[in-house]
Amino acid sequence: MKKFNLTIVGGGSTWTPGLLQSLCKMKDRFPLKKLVLYDIDEERQKPIGEFAKILFSEEYEGLEFSYTTKVEEAYKDVDFVFIQMRTGGLKMREKDEKIPLSLGVLGQETCGPGGFAYGMRSIKDMVNTINDIRKYSKDAWILNYTNPAAIVAEALRRIFPDDKRILNICDQPVNLLRSYGRLLNMNPNEFEPVYFGLNHFGWFTHLYDKNGNDLVPKIKEIILETGFKPVDAEQRDKSWLDTYAIVRDMLVDFPDYLPNTYLQYYYYPDYKVAHLNPNYTRANEVMDGREKRVFEECRKVVEKGTSKGSSLVHNDAHSEYIIELAESIAFNKHKIFIVIVENNGIISNIPDDAMVEVAAVVTSNGPRPLAVGKIPTFYKGLIENQLAYEKLTVDAYFEGSYQKALQALTLNRTIVSAKKAREVLDALIEANKGYWPELK
Repeated sequence: MKKFNLTIVGGGSTWTPGLLQSLCKMKDRFPLKKLVLYDIDEERQKPIGEFAKILFSEEYEGLEFSYTTKVEEAYKDVDFVFIQMRTGGLKMREKDEKIPLSLGVLGQETCGPGGFAYGMRSIKDMVNTINDIRKYSKDAWILNYTNPAAIVAEALRRIFPDDKRILNICDQPVNLLRSYGRLLNMNPNEFEPVYFGLNHFGWFTHLYDKNGNDLVPKIKEIILETGFKPVDAEQRDKSWLDTYAIVRDMLVDFPDYLPNTYLQYYYYPDYKVAHLNPNYTRANEVMDGREKRVFEECRKVVEKGTSKGSSLVHNDAHSEYIIELAESIAFNKHKIFIVIVENNGIISNIPDDAMVEVAAVVTSNGPRPLAVGKIPTFYKGLIENQLAYEKLTVDAYFEGSYQKALQALTLNRTIVSAKKAREVLDALIEANKGYWPELK
């Protein structure tokens, strides 16, 4: 079986150790010859890199492993690149969440003004990263987790329109599929999903089992009766448990389809603002929780000199999903994944140049999206509003346009008021000096 060279961008991410563990677990399915971790922060990456050395010495015989901050070492002669970067780190995420909340509107990582700020920071680094990769490995497959995925995907579509080996993805749909599996006591790997929308803004219309039975009616019934929890509820922070619990409310109000959890921020922005702590947000929860746990455990492994008995816990969906996607590309598996692609008629009554999130059969030539057809007026209206916000955000970045930025935030359902949008925009401009282009 062919072995591949892989680079992980964001080697210092708290998600990386879990991904490394999954690569060991799935080494017979997606075998590697060489693995490189790359990060711009040498100090942050080091404990994870040293953890990886020990892990692979015990779990991945013959793997050539290194970690680096040098672009050429990271990207030369690679077959796949997994990207999970966060421009500005968790400190900027904290500002993304707290600044809007201080002004009375939603503060969330990828939705609303926080997602706008994060997207404006991400574009430059993502474009530079793609250019660096293509300089050294023109045919590598680039699988990108970087958020906010919808804004990043739109920006990359404009800059690299002919690059068919960039694939933007999100793990939340597969987290939901696994959670439905828990709900039904079924294997989610056997589900065939029908899904449409934008990233963090979509719906499951059908979910077929291996015999062709649609499971959506049963899932709705159970959620309405007993509520909804993530598949890994016992490992999740309280904010994530709350996020899943509100799916029941969304189904009561809009029972047509199973919603992505992120839709709560657009359906109920006032409710979410009232129930979020402006002084202790999800960023603080991550910094005090997962951030500390992961780095402490990596250091313990290095001190002991063995990964055996490690209590490092990771999100299987996040790590296994991207590896399974790479496997389907590498070995032409024709498996169905939910991915972000240019619309081109997939959803027939929204613009062709929308970057939509839909189910696709993934082959060695990339995704072959499955047609959705026309969608009802309510969902079409929601999507077109959100799509306009995303496109104007990317316009604002490339044109350095304050006016486009103001239009984007005014359209966003988490703000609506133009006066409030201006107030929030001015505060975010001040906080993001050095990260955003100057808006005039």
